[in-house]
Amino acid sequence: MSSSNVSLAPADPYMPDQGTEAYRVLHYDLELDYKLASNRLSGRAVLDVTAQCEMAAVVLDLAGLRVVKVLLDGKKVRRFNQRAEQLVVTPETALVPGKTSRLEIRYEGNPEPRRGLWGDVGWEELTDGVLVAGQPNGAPSWFPCNDHPRHKSSYRIAVTTDADYRAVSNGRLTSHTRKSSRETWVYEQDEPMATYLATVQIGRYALISMSDNGPGVPQKVAVSAELSTAALAGLRRQPEMMRLFVRSFGPYPFEDYTVVVADDDLEIPLEAQSLSIIGRNHLTPDWESQRLIAHELSHQWFGNSLTLAAWRDIWLHEGFACYAEWLWSEESGSHSVVQRARSAWKGLAEDEEDLIIGDPGPELMFDDRVYKRGALALHVLRQACGDIAFFALLHEWTRTRSHGSVSTAEFLLTGKRVTGLDVEALLHPWLFQEELPALP
Repeated sequence: MSSSNVSLAPADPYMPDQGTEAYRVLHYDLELDYKLASNRLSGRAVLDVTAQCEMAAVVLDLAGLRVVKVLLDGKKVRRFNQRAEQLVVTPETALVPGKTSRLEIRYEGNPEPRRGLWGDVGWEELTDGVLVAGQPNGAPSWFPCNDHPRHKSSYRIAVTTDADYRAVSNGRLTSHTRKSSRETWVYEQDEPMATYLATVQIGRYALISMSDNGPGVPQKVAVSAELSTAALAGLRRQPEMMRLFVRSFGPYPFEDYTVVVADDDLEIPLEAQSLSIIGRNHLTPDWESQRLIAHELSHQWFGNSLTLAAWRDIWLHEGFACYAEWLWSEESGSHSVVQRARSAWKGLAEDEEDLIIGDPGPELMFDDRVYKRGALALHVLRQACGDIAFFALLHEWTRTRSHGSVSTAEFLLTGKRVTGLDVEALLHPWLFQEELPALP
């Protein structure tokens, strides 16, 4: 394949206009200055870029924000243009394969969500603050990037915003300074992270440590003073969830875990790497709220540490997280896993059978059937191999693929190696046929 063909190859067929295989970003250094009243963002993004082929131009994803200056290895780039939600940077000489260059981009504008198949995703204003929901293609709404989950990088994210507002981002907080009416919060995420999992949350938040942190994992809540009591009550059983998931899946893959409680009602909670975001409406003790809290926590293993290499394998995130809900249901004294599985199967049997969850297509990749049938596939595997082999498989899966990219094929091979079963034959009807199999 010629270098020109490589540079134009889309990173994923579900999102042919997003990402490229032409280069990798080793590290993102983002400095953001944001004014809440005017929704005005000024950004400086420094990307360490390694070319995978000869590149006459570097193409980045960036939507709705204006680039004002570009530097390559400290020298001003004269030729760059923006078109169709992409930034095209043309250096004077082509980048050569294997060489790492430093690309600095200064940009500004009024960020807003991207609208598409999955609703509004990306940078979004709240009643009093900001929420970033990146999945699946919201990252370009606030920083220039090579936007595909397979391209994982380390990050430094510095956010300067209005005084008396807290900025929460991925990883560990390394510094916090205040100058006049502005405050700056700096976070570092050393573990590789996909672009869609990067986030910034801004609000009148205090950071509260939970008294019971589970198995040595610091757990925190970023919440307004008004909602702090309700948040601690609503998240009261999260440390138990953490203990269960560590026992079931293996060690928690990050340094700590933070839940941001937005003052607004949210349609659904959201996960990002090392943190989750829930609405004030998700703090109730009922099953619907508690299952969502468990669901987002489990994504730290399945989605954030182990991230799909292609969007067609979304069941590796959502099917596993749905099964984690069922594990918590049984552990918490609610319905057993068997009861949850039977109920899910009955619901699927009453629905249309026109979806292949191992390759659902972009329009349906977040369809509830992907979640439920993916969880049922795991339940069938557990029934076939027994608890010891099943949970040994989950531990091996998270250990050997930690902070990497994963695929269905790799999971099926790991399953066969650990359990001794022909896992591909067992799960093929559940993953790659439209007709719903009978539940054993």
